[in-house]
Amino acid sequence: MEHPATGSGLGHGTDYPDSYDAGLLFPMPREASRAPLGLAADALPFTGTDRWHAWEVSWLNPQGKPEVAVGRIDVPADSPFMIESKSLKLYLNGYNSERMASLEAVRALIETDLSAACQAGVTVELHSPDALPGPAVQLPGESIDALDIACERYHPDPALLSAAGDTVEETLRSDLLKSNCPVTLQPDWASLIVHYVGPRIDRAGLLRYVVSFRNHADFHEHCVERIWVDLMERCRPEKLTVFACYTRRGGLDINPWRSNFEALPDTFVKLARQ
Repeated sequence: MEHPATGSGLGHGTDYPDSYDAGLLFPMPREASRAPLGLAADALPFTGTDRWHAWEVSWLNPQGKPEVAVGRIDVPADSPFMIESKSLKLYLNGYNSERMASLEAVRALIETDLSAACQAGVTVELHSPDALPGPAVQLPGESIDALDIACERYHPDPALLSAAGDTVEETLRSDLLKSNCPVTLQPDWASLIVHYVGPRIDRAGLLRYVVSFRNHADFHEHCVERIWVDLMERCRPEKLTVFACYTRRGGLDINPWRSNFEALPDTFVKLARQ
């Protein structure tokens, strides 16, 4: 009997590797997406980190027994390359049947390979699932999602942003960020925080702006940089941090952080929706 999915629009199978292969990593140059935003590689207006969580890392110990770990991967935002997410998933799956001497050997090899691919110092941590360093379940800040607004624009529109009045410091949060993968067009969902010091940002406009990414196709990292640049240009804050926690796909989630005044906290953040 023919399978009911035959001839449908469902995805085709992927050949997963059965052994370690660093060549599976596919570096993506950041320059192509930064140039339209006026971002020069040698003069970025922010510092930042792309924090990945890898929830399905596994390998075999020397006796052939499976070992598992949760990985945290920090890619510096000033690296000339980032890693395409499916290629990282395939690369990590290559360890599933690989015999490794220890957790530290796995960690060091992943760190070496990713640093070489990104041409920058990537840092990698591996933790036992029952020994994660303090998972958090809620992003800080005041949610703007309950605002009763009408939304009509579903491609990024910085004209929706505005700010006025006295200088304030606040952290605003939304769970309504959605964009699409530019490779597969699959939806990507995220929770977003905006921490700033400057004229008070109009919250209704900010929420409409967040929603305007709904049909936009771009990588997580570039979406966050676009949000950071648009807020700086339209709202003129003195200090600005933009942080997005994307939900996982294929055992990976990506959490880009961009700021001109603070560093990414070391807390191991895991939201309920991740």
